[in-house]
Amino acid sequence: MDDVREHLVVVGNGMAGCRAVEELLARDAGRYRVTIFGAEPYVNYNRIMLSPVLAGEKTFGDIVINDWDWYGDNGIELIAGDPVTGIDRSARRVTAQSGRSVHYDRLLIATGSDPFIIPVPGKDLPGVISFRDMKDVDAMLDAAGRGGDAVVIGGGLLGLEAAHGLTLRGMKVTVIHLMDTLMERQLDEAAGWLLKSALEARGQTILTGANTQAIYGDGKVEGVRLKDGREIPASLVVMAVGIRPSTALAREAGLDVNRGIRVDDHMVTSDPAILAVGECVEHDGNVYGLVAPLWDMCRSLADGLTDRHSGYKGSVTSTKLKVAGLDVFSAGDFSGGAGCEDIVLRDASRGVYKRVVVKDDRIVGAVLYGDTVDGGWYFDLLKREENVSDIRDLLIFGQGFAAGGGALDPKAAVAALSDDAEICGCNGVNKGQVVACITAGANSVDAVRATCKASASCGSCTGIVENLLALTLGDDVQSGPKTMCKCTSFTHDDVRREIVAQDMRSIPEVMQWLHWTTPDGCASCRPALNYYLLCALPGEYRDDQQSRFVNERTHANIQKDGTYSVVPRMWGGLTNPRELRAIADVVEKYNAPMVKVTGGQRLDIFGIRGEDLPAVWADLNAAGMVSGHAYGKSLRTVKTCVGSEWCRFGTQDSTGLGVKTERMTWGSWMPHKFKIAVSGCPRNCAEATIKDFGIVCVDSGYELHVGGNGGIHVRATDFLCKVATEQEALDYCAAFIQLYREEARYLERTAPWIERVGVDYVRQRIVEDDAGREALRGRFLYSQSFSQDDPWAERVAGQHAELHQPIAPISIAAE
Repeated sequence: MDDVREHLVVVGNGMAGCRAVEELLARDAGRYRVTIFGAEPYVNYNRIMLSPVLAGEKTFGDIVINDWDWYGDNGIELIAGDPVTGIDRSARRVTAQSGRSVHYDRLLIATGSDPFIIPVPGKDLPGVISFRDMKDVDAMLDAAGRGGDAVVIGGGLLGLEAAHGLTLRGMKVTVIHLMDTLMERQLDEAAGWLLKSALEARGQTILTGANTQAIYGDGKVEGVRLKDGREIPASLVVMAVGIRPSTALAREAGLDVNRGIRVDDHMVTSDPAILAVGECVEHDGNVYGLVAPLWDMCRSLADGLTDRHSGYKGSVTSTKLKVAGLDVFSAGDFSGGAGCEDIVLRDASRGVYKRVVVKDDRIVGAVLYGDTVDGGWYFDLLKREENVSDIRDLLIFGQGFAAGGGALDPKAAVAALSDDAEICGCNGVNKGQVVACITAGANSVDAVRATCKASASCGSCTGIVENLLALTLGDDVQSGPKTMCKCTSFTHDDVRREIVAQDMRSIPEVMQWLHWTTPDGCASCRPALNYYLLCALPGEYRDDQQSRFVNERTHANIQKDGTYSVVPRMWGGLTNPRELRAIADVVEKYNAPMVKVTGGQRLDIFGIRGEDLPAVWADLNAAGMVSGHAYGKSLRTVKTCVGSEWCRFGTQDSTGLGVKTERMTWGSWMPHKFKIAVSGCPRNCAEATIKDFGIVCVDSGYELHVGGNGGIHVRATDFLCKVATEQEALDYCAAFIQLYREEARYLERTAPWIERVGVDYVRQRIVEDDAGREALRGRFLYSQSFSQDDPWAERVAGQHAELHQPIAPISIAAE
């Protein structure tokens, strides 16, 4: 049966074209038969998120907006990888590159924009690319895989994101920018300087005020020559100097084209049967390259196609971006001028710069760098042209102070926003739309993302969406993944990923970039951040003692009476007369009331005063003993049985292997305490099957077990695999520990970690992937090269002596 509905043909399968179709479906799903032509052989994906794909933070699947099922479920015919090459307006037909011809009743042109390629010699050399689509990303990834130098021409958002991604991929990157200020359309000179300094600190070379003369090379790109004579070698050149509306198809069809395809308030071109939307259009003399105006256009277009005719009246734009992990925001006109007043705040220690431009008691522009949390509020005041004279003196300090307090309750701040305040800039969603989505049944962040798309792209507005959920639903909100603590909306996994992806190197840097809501964190997040940085940057990150628990700061276990217990390390549970005499001497010398044999085959000395700890450690060090780390989130003990050397049933030298294992693993910091055992036969006298890593010796080799623990909730280990040699057992142990160190959450024992990720995943990483296992082992041993210094010996030498000083007596004179 023929479909008698009007046929809407969409030229362009990108964000604007598909968003227009989504808006149309939301208003009248059955009104039109829809066919979409796409130049790329893909479904609709989020071009804004190409940068995270280049940086390795996301995959292509992560940035897909509409998958194949969406087209099928909505009866949409997608013709992918076949760009439209001609429009016959009189016959109302479009022709594609393949020769396919399709009739339309209404035609929507959403061809987006084309990258601007500067007309210099060498621009067509192999190795010179733009940065607009997945093909460009694939080319950059291929070049980065070969290594070498890269030059990015253009210091706007796309250029800086390309430079950041290539840097993370291991290339040496130089950015060439014609203007004196990076991102000059979004940032003023001061903010641009801060951005430049931050990027240079990450190893990029930034050349501003630099004019490209030519790209040189013999048969392929070899470098870039500037007009001042400088030459920058490069095996890859990325052109990211700007974009232009893609108008060639419309121009050839005889439509009215200026800078863009001219449209009226309903997105109708000079031909009433043809509409246009997105970056390719010009409305009232303006062209737009930001997503928020495009979404406004799509809503007006859908209204017009369903006889509602709301009309697009142009957009006041703001830009809230994360450039290579650095937060920037701008809105309105920040160029200043006659009658304008600048209000500026600079906080060099936090890397924060804020500038608000006021004219006639109203905000006309704003630039924020480093702290953009008040960007939405400033933009709301700007759009509503609200008189700010009453809060003029507090305006620069943000919404909280302007409201008359200190830091405003985040929920109150969100509640005070107007319904048309922008919440999600990536997808053009305002507060009213998010609230409507929630009241219609979206009771979690994921549900909001799936419906109105707020927080579905870069995620920087997730905290605001969470507050809107709480304000709207109260206790009926369905929680998502547990955040790291109340200081942040990020999970442990998010924080670990971002530390590595953004090359963060200090706790304040993490808090700044990830929008911590407290100035210094809390007792929950600081130890976790300290560990994550320590794990990510062995040999580079300086351990932050104040972010450790008290036992780890003092390197001993505090007891309920304020004294400490001391546990020296005994390799594999072995000791000798010299060590035993040293322990006995310490017990007598410092009047220790108790010495106890622990379950881990160690001797625990109780009742040592804090001020005596360095002297106790000195005496134990003199006997060759080091810290047993019984106080730490670290390798505690390697328990053994006597094995084949003494036992009638022993199959292998379990004691010797235990000593080797402990000497390899001691000193390593972990997400939680970590215990190992080696049993000499299946009788399992060392209880290897309730340890984090257990080795059970058998006649033919070594059975390896993971993820066990004793305690309140006893868990037996999962069998990992069987190996033939001691060296293999050591190698698998090192790889497993490193996988746990890199991927578990702080304070997560191996048992719940394995239950969360699955033992099959661990087998895949450790047993089935030989190269991956060797890489994990290598990273562990590299980390250990910086970790196996005895902390007791360091304290004996005087390090952090203040931690072991007794409290000075206080005398109160009588009156």
